[in-house]
Amino acid sequence: MSGNDSNISAWPANLPPMPEVDFTQFGEVERAELSRHQQYAGAFLGRNWAHIPHVTHNDEAPTEKLNAFRRAYGAEIGCKLTPLPFLIKALVNSLKEFPIFNASLATGGKQVVLKKYYHVGIAVETEKGLLVPVIRDADRKTVADLQNELNEKAMKARTKGLPINEMSGGCMTISSLGSIGGTSFTPIINAPELAILGITREFERLVMEEDEIVTRRFIPLSLSYDHRVINGADAARFCRFFADQLVQPELLI
Repeated sequence: MSGNDSNISAWPANLPPMPEVDFTQFGEVERAELSRHQQYAGAFLGRNWAHIPHVTHNDEAPTEKLNAFRRAYGAEIGCKLTPLPFLIKALVNSLKEFPIFNASLATGGKQVVLKKYYHVGIAVETEKGLLVPVIRDADRKTVADLQNELNEKAMKARTKGLPINEMSGGCMTISSLGSIGGTSFTPIINAPELAILGITREFERLVMEEDEIVTRRFIPLSLSYDHRVINGADAARFCRFFADQLVQPELLI
């Protein structure tokens, strides 16, 4: 490497400025203000994208057994269960299996801080923009507990908003677009976390099982990770471990 390596960490600040364009020279325009939340979030998203070398690994997880089990178990306990509490449980187990994902890069970039707790961020769409409430100690809660807390935090985020302390301390975030659509995307890591898991719409596909063609359902997984700490092979193993748990959803309760 060159003798100017000491300046590498500051490279985003040394980039040329964005172009300033008078768009009226091309036609009629109108200006609209970004909300304070959009301005605030945008600054941090820009920082995270510029400073973190993102890589996104795409995979898919079977949902046939998960869907059948969550409906039956939800009816048994009197709670309408969405897939998300099970995905949180699967994520916690994956963080335990791959501790480097449950870490943050220390200041200076020479150490990682390995966390012994499991707090999961959940991206929630609101009129003001995206908010990320954190479910604390997700490893100690049942799927029913998680579902109730998810409902409460989503409602609070969309009506009253969330204080900073309820959006801090996450180990890893799940960003789900499953109710809208898509086949994959590149979620931006929520620093100081090292990874984020994106979920898109469930789909059907024909597969061969025991010499028969059958229809099976899957959800796409999009795992963005900090390549300074996590390598591609571990990201692929992480996704496979996560996906394999959904084949036995009864173990997640």
